[in-house]
Amino acid sequence: MTTVLVVEDNKAQREMISDLLTKMGLKVNVASDGVEALEQIDGNPPDLVVLDIIMPRMNGYEVCRRLKSDTKTQNLVVVMCSAKKEEFDRYWGMKQGADAYIAKPFHPQELIGTVKQLLRA
Repeated sequence: MTTVLVVEDNKAQREMISDLLTKMGLKVNVASDGVEALEQIDGNPPDLVVLDIIMPRMNGYEVCRRLKSDTKTQNLVVVMCSAKKEEFDRYWGMKQGADAYIAKPFHPQELIGTVKQLLRA
């Protein structure tokens, strides 16, 4: 079964994204910040990470950089999902190695379509 890790410090957002992905038939794990995410990924890497940017302890940019610079996790698919929606934020997210960038608020179909496309690739 395909596993997705949702990294989001906002509980309501985390649950909403998790519910959407679970309904797609994916196994969903959650982390509430970047440090917790890296700890989970180290022990059991998922197939895809949905990653918020603004979080306590370690932001999403740093998490993405660490994942993409480590040979064990460099091929992990990362979807940044953030309220930072300026063009520069999208550019910077992709520059850190993200495979896709979705600005909040988003339509559920945008997230579902992006995840499906990246998992197929």
